Amino acid sequence: MAEHKERELLKRIARLVRQNKELHDQVRNLAEENERLTRQVDLFERRLLRVKAESGKTAFESEAERILKFKTGTVLFAQIQGFGKLTEKMDTQSMMDELDNLFFHFDSIIKKYRLQKLKTIGDSYMCVGGVPLKNSTNPVEVVMAALEMNRFLNELKLKSDNNRVWDIRIGVHSGPVTATANGNKKISWELKGDTVNIASRISSSCGAGRINISANTYELVKEFFNCEYNGKIPVKYLGDLSMFYVQGIIPALSESGRGILPNDKFDIKFKLIQFVDLQEIILDRLEKELPRHLYYHDVKHTIDVVTEVELIGWAEGVSEEEVLLLKTAALYHDSGHIKGYDNHEYHGCQLAREYLPGYNFSPDQIEKICDLIMATKMPPNPKNLLEKIMCDSDLDYLGRSDFIPVSNSLYEELREQNKINSFEEWNKLQVKFISAHQYYTKTARNLREVNKQKQIERIKGIVG
Repeated sequence: MAEHKERELLKRIARLVRQNKELHDQVRNLAEENERLTRQVDLFERRLLRVKAESGKTAFESEAERILKFKTGTVLFAQIQGFGKLTEKMDTQSMMDELDNLFFHFDSIIKKYRLQKLKTIGDSYMCVGGVPLKNSTNPVEVVMAALEMNRFLNELKLKSDNNRVWDIRIGVHSGPVTATANGNKKISWELKGDTVNIASRISSSCGAGRINISANTYELVKEFFNCEYNGKIPVKYLGDLSMFYVQGIIPALSESGRGILPNDKFDIKFKLIQFVDLQEIILDRLEKELPRHLYYHDVKHTIDVVTEVELIGWAEGVSEEEVLLLKTAALYHDSGHIKGYDNHEYHGCQLAREYLPGYNFSPDQIEKICDLIMATKMPPNPKNLLEKIMCDSDLDYLGRSDFIPVSNSLYEELREQNKINSFEEWNKLQVKFISAHQYYTKTARNLREVNKQKQIERIKGIVG
């Protein structure tokens, strides 16, 4: 009897363990599905905002469209000081006019850095980066705007007489925000969330004429700006929050090393971060517009080439700017398939010339990018190191372990367009092509050449 009860107990325990595992698996699957859906919703929201921005449409079709959530927005909260020092001899209306002019100039600064102005109350000024169009560069852009605001006020004080008493405290914090759109024809944005409150708190803990940023923002901008630790403030539910004073641009990234104006090195670093936004836009367009029979020249291939040019580029010792040019060219090198299969390199160059000026690429940079795109045209004939890196990255799969499935996808793509007749013909063509192919860079030869030779022998064995 006791043995029977023990067996039943063990069976029950085993069943509970099995059920617990099944529940655990369900929770994990639901979490993964929720993350996937969250990413999809985020993508659709970006797409909607981008379409509206490009079309000039401002009307919202539903109240739900008015409320948007952002994982990372950067809030700037500025407190203008001066009214507390007013005396009877000072002209109050004149000072109000001067404050309005000050805010007007601030408006031009935030427009320059693609920031969104928020409600201005009294002598406080607030704006946000990364809203309503999300981007990866908003922390850097907000700090640049803060430096320019502070510099403008300092210059104004130097030019004015002793009666001008304006000063400023700027607080900056990066974090999740919820934005609500008000109005239709002229839209204004209202922010909610801890990020806004923390930016205000940081501003209050800032010395006059200083820019105080949170640890969150510091981590996102420390490669661009010199910062000095400024203690901690207690924040409800978050504990003590570290703060940093921004002293200026890192000398090596500024004109004449003065820490005031950004130089070309700053611009390249900035564009490397901005590349994430550009990549999302182009990959999104490829997903929507590439013909469905492109089994090889798909989004995955573009991502592979972008990854590979960076890997080979750094290994070959190229500069940061050259890595930027390589990655951008890789992003566009097959985008021309949107327009047509043949001469897609030319069409890719046209798309690059259409998009890249909006991301402040110079005409010279754009032409170099187009040269890299054209270098992938068959048969390859690279003329310099960057073109060699580009060609090696584009045909990297020839020496990879996934050569067979990738090769099969290219065969299916060509067969569906009646560019190849049979698998036997395809294998003969592959032997001829791969045997004549060469990797141009030392890095690619070290990584892929041995495996490529194995692929040649394997295909020769099939062809007989």
